[in-house]
Amino acid sequence: MSDHSPKLQRPPAEELYAGELERLRETDKADRPPGWSLSLQAARSFVLGDDELEVRSKIVCSPSLIDRCLVTLATSRGLLLVGEPGTAKSLLSELIAAAVSGTSTLTIQGSAAVTEDQIKYAWNYALLVNEGPSLRALVPAPLYLGLRDGRLVRFEEITRCPPEVQDTLLSVLSDRVLAIPELEGQDGMLFAREGFNIIATANTRDRGVNEMSSALKRRFNFETVFPIADFERELELVRAESTRLLERSGVPRALPDDVLEVLVAAFRDLRGQGVEESEVDRLSTVMSTAEAVSVAHAAGVRGHFLRGGPARPEDIVECLVGTAVKDQADDLKKLRRYLEQRAKRRSGEAWKAFYQARHLLPG
Repeated sequence: MSDHSPKLQRPPAEELYAGELERLRETDKADRPPGWSLSLQAARSFVLGDDELEVRSKIVCSPSLIDRCLVTLATSRGLLLVGEPGTAKSLLSELIAAAVSGTSTLTIQGSAAVTEDQIKYAWNYALLVNEGPSLRALVPAPLYLGLRDGRLVRFEEITRCPPEVQDTLLSVLSDRVLAIPELEGQDGMLFAREGFNIIATANTRDRGVNEMSSALKRRFNFETVFPIADFERELELVRAESTRLLERSGVPRALPDDVLEVLVAAFRDLRGQGVEESEVDRLSTVMSTAEAVSVAHAAGVRGHFLRGGPARPEDIVECLVGTAVKDQADDLKKLRRYLEQRAKRRSGEAWKAFYQARHLLPG
């Protein structure tokens, strides 16, 4: 690639951390499940970090959660990650897929518009008309490729898909085979190679929109991804991720520590974490760590490009409007009450400026 080629805004994990994966492969002496690129120990180190090999920690979660996920994927059962939006379920599935299969791009993005063709396979209709059904005319989708090559397939937001589409996974998870009735002979059955499995995600706010069938649930192990419990760990994660995003946006400075602390503390308050329910009105919007990173990024961009300086507490208020309020008028009232009642009582210059910026809220 030429030095003048545009950089990817968001490279896949296997490209972003290619050096780390290579070091882990070179030093990995432990037994590997059939078809895996790394052992369970090395895959765990890729996700959680290894100081000796200069592998950075990429997610904040319980090590036992990672162990359970990897053990599940080494069996014949699929893995379903559930939790609130913004708890890094998709990031976790991407990291695990990159460690286990060396690629994280065999991905199905769940939605009401997803069809079986987008999951299993489709056809090149010009070849289909001229030659009839054949492997040459078949256009493989992620599930077909995962079975054929022995790789993990990621199914994002599976509960957003209609139940009949979800249930296309039943025979694949049970018998590890995909039937292709249009083809004859051996080509009509695609058997899974070692290393194939499915890792799906579903957020708890969507569960029930298209509830999974009992039969499909039995073929998955469920693991819940919780919000980060420790303030300092969440603060460090938001600092690291927002700084990385700001650098990619051409902003040379990170958010000041006091501004960042206000942001993370406000998000934790507004999602009801660590406070009594009577002390603060929780917003209907999910005030996740991922949203906090987004607001920190926007505040840094705002400060640098509009004023030529670092982000200020008032930038946080401006950026919160688009993140927290969205189309819920009640959330705007709750956010205003939070600034007037709880933020007002906090000590420190950054909290004082945060409180004084309440006039920036619309309405």
